[in-house]
Amino acid sequence: MGKPRIEEWTQLRGIAFLAIVMQHNIAEYIYRSDIEQPDSIMLTMIYHLTRFGTPTFVFLSGVMLFYHHRQAKPEYTRFIRKRFGDIYIPFVLWTLIYWLSVRIFTPEFWSSGTLDLRSLIRELFIPQTGYHLWFVIMIFQFYVLFPLFWIGVQLVYRQIIKITRITPTRSVLFLVLIAAGIYGLLMKWSYYDMGGWAASLSQPWSTLLEYRSYSWVMYWFYFLLGAVCAWAVDTWRNWSVRALPWMVSIFIGMYIWLGYDVLRGSGDVVNLNISTYLKPTTFIIIMAQMFMLYGFLILLRGKTTKFLNLLTWIGRYSFGGYLVHALIIYAIAYFTRPLQLGGWHLPITLLSFLVTAAIALAISCGLSRLPGSRYTVGLQRKRKHNSPVHGLDGMDPRRTPGPVTPVRASHSRETS
Repeated sequence: MGKPRIEEWTQLRGIAFLAIVMQHNIAEYIYRSDIEQPDSIMLTMIYHLTRFGTPTFVFLSGVMLFYHHRQAKPEYTRFIRKRFGDIYIPFVLWTLIYWLSVRIFTPEFWSSGTLDLRSLIRELFIPQTGYHLWFVIMIFQFYVLFPLFWIGVQLVYRQIIKITRITPTRSVLFLVLIAAGIYGLLMKWSYYDMGGWAASLSQPWSTLLEYRSYSWVMYWFYFLLGAVCAWAVDTWRNWSVRALPWMVSIFIGMYIWLGYDVLRGSGDVVNLNISTYLKPTTFIIIMAQMFMLYGFLILLRGKTTKFLNLLTWIGRYSFGGYLVHALIIYAIAYFTRPLQLGGWHLPITLLSFLVTAAIALAISCGLSRLPGSRYTVGLQRKRKHNSPVHGLDGMDPRRTPGPVTPVRASHSRETS
């Protein structure tokens, strides 16, 4: 028997995928020289509705791993081999696709007569043409280290059940608050201090700090929060609903503050990097958004609507959609960049978002039905005779959530 289906996880992943696509479309248009101030401000406001994207998918990665391996530690060789095939091979394939797609439209590529394989190797470690693929590098670190996380969570769990003075739920809440405080301090160091540290340190430490957004260290709190959710799903659901009024209030307050902070700190061109993921205030709004959306999904739980069915479908194909969506943005930009869009950046961005999401998901769905789909979109195609369709976690994506999807979170050019 498979584990019970947790529908809201798939739906939450669908919402986060749409936020990712919107965020990258905004980054394509908001920095153009002919953008007018009203469009720039409106795109900034929409941008701050998408900040939960990447951290939510780190959270969902932790949820899925701990949910499916709650009873026993995975056999490491088999575990990492499967994740390598489901996640890393698609990353390598799409890295090659992005690397080639950008270069074949460059005249120098044809005149030089060389492939510049050194730049391709660099893309496998520091993606630039496939700028969004950094997330696969970062999240794969959690898969590699997962057995250590599993052992740590088990040790903490055994200690919690020994405590008699307070309930296990309160013990977990207390630990989560301590972890949040530590993580908030890490965000403070990242945003205000680590840039200076990188300038004063020698190699390789300065490089590690410069590319700190590629490291699991900067996202560990969301992953372990996923473990809390996976260990007590019903308690998490109840708490999300009870905390909903507080989360809405915090979100509204932080939404106003982040918008004001960006507009105040920007010059003639809006600087969205002021709202980087690796910042304490952004961490607060991300947590409020994540819990708020989870609470709303719980309130809608059990209801069958076209909207929820659509979110479930989007979540199912989100990993493949994530891999391909930047290529769609490139294709649209090929036609829009030569145009003068003064006064039209907002509607063009919204239209580009809809087209990008629709085509990316259609491609992901189509590839999932072809041979070798595991290595292109992380899903095995549907077999005959009602055989299961395996997702990233070896489970039927029609029963349980499948792969995760992300968005770029960098301390430098986060939205490039």
